[in-house]
Amino acid sequence: MRRRLSYIMTALAAAGVAAVFPIAVGTGQSQNLEGSPGQPRRTVDGKPDFSGIWQANTSAYWDLLTHDARPIVGQPGVYPDVPVLAAPVVALGTIGWVPAGVGVVEGDEIPYQPWAAARQKENFANWLDRDPEIRCYLPGVPRAMYMPYKFQIVQGPAKVMMAFEFRNADRTIHLDEVVPYPADSYMGHSVGRWEGDTLVVEVSTFTPLTWFDRSGNFHSDALKVTERYTPIGRDAIQYEATIEDSKVFTRPWKISLPLYRRLEPNVQLLPFRCMEQAEETALGYLRKEPLVTRWEGKTMILEVKRKVPPLAELYDIQVSGNPPPPQTDPPR
Repeated sequence: MRRRLSYIMTALAAAGVAAVFPIAVGTGQSQNLEGSPGQPRRTVDGKPDFSGIWQANTSAYWDLLTHDARPIVGQPGVYPDVPVLAAPVVALGTIGWVPAGVGVVEGDEIPYQPWAAARQKENFANWLDRDPEIRCYLPGVPRAMYMPYKFQIVQGPAKVMMAFEFRNADRTIHLDEVVPYPADSYMGHSVGRWEGDTLVVEVSTFTPLTWFDRSGNFHSDALKVTERYTPIGRDAIQYEATIEDSKVFTRPWKISLPLYRRLEPNVQLLPFRCMEQAEETALGYLRKEPLVTRWEGKTMILEVKRKVPPLAELYDIQVSGNPPPPQTDPPR
């Protein structure tokens, strides 16, 4: 808890908002005007108060478009049109499948240029090797907003700070005048303004090294994102992001989804640093004695060797709930 408090307070100091509103770190609730159940919480200057801990509840992090259930890594099965899990992940069974979901893209179509549509299909077929999330890269915008992790908003009159569980990512939305950001970045440079009750944020100066989802949807360094945060009651935000990238898309396109306030009394951010978890995936080929025994350059070659108990034993233990037979110590 002390480590987390230090993390949050460092973020607050960086955003210049620590002295503006008192923050209840453990709950993510600000001590401002509560509002009625159908009305947004508001700050003392009358703006919607987005301070708190939020999370999306959508399958957009898998695929922005409408999609059927599918294996995370597939291969042809008995029936040509019904893929099955491929050897590297076959032991995962049902948890190795992407859940079906309804798309969040307006018109359910991403308007790729022809060359970019071909690249997206290639990315999709090889996402397990190419998705930057797998190697713990910063997620970028808008992807950070709908990943399956919580994030915290701390709002002040001049800055809005966002701290994310995934990779300890953060971003600052500048509501005051700031100098343009001097270089490209994973999370972009965010400048915001209020239009009535909607916070409008223009994000630019991106690196091209992020994706929109786990399905290979990508962009270039020409990406510009215009976000709109509109309260829909006390504990939900309608989030919209308009995507522009003249190098990759034929026209701007938009995503839309709700964000929900986490209301548990003990809710808090538990940062998922992920650098250590991704180290073997990204750098395992450098080991003197690699855990993955076969590498071709930086590509790991997986050989599946797994002993599965007999079906009868599996059924007896896992389905009936009977305990396994007692183990006796060998004679000494």
